Amino acid sequence: MVKPKPVAKPKPVAKPKPVAKPKPVAKPKPAAKPKEKLVDKTSRPIVIDATDHIAGRLSSNVAKLLLEGNRVTVVNSEKIMISGRKKNIVGEYKQFLKISSILHPKHGPFHPRKPDTIISRMIRGMLPRDKPSGKAALSRLRVYIGVPKDVKPLGKIQLEKTKIRKPSALYTSVGELGRYVGWN
Repeated sequence: MVKPKPVAKPKPVAKPKPVAKPKPVAKPKPAAKPKEKLVDKTSRPIVIDATDHIAGRLSSNVAKLLLEGNRVTVVNSEKIMISGRKKNIVGEYKQFLKISSILHPKHGPFHPRKPDTIISRMIRGMLPRDKPSGKAALSRLRVYIGVPKDVKPLGKIQLEKTKIRKPSALYTSVGELGRYVGWN
């Protein structure tokens, strides 16, 4: 038995290719503008005078500066303001102070009472301190009560977006909070 060969389909006629348009000459790309840096990261630190700044806004801005690789020094930490009623702020902080270890309170957690440690703890909470970048950023932070002698000659800046916008009587300073909870 001989099988008949299948009939091959006729091949389609190749269509003429369209004439390629000449490619436009590539324009040179503009040089990327370098990002403006606040201060060279290896030089002197950024010194922030924290008088009449809101604590949370200041802390988040300082955390961003630290993560960018800047060294940041915050002075006058006792004059940083916390918005809200004094009674509520002090009451919430006293509740926070009651948290301790059941077995042995000396084992922690430890609660800051000095204004500089309260602020540095706030900033620490805004950094990824489990990662190496967060640990390195936290090591570049310095917070002081008042202005120390070695920082006095350096130029101080204030962050306008973190300043208080209402009369200072409507805020509680961190120094005042510290006095209510056991500092001095």
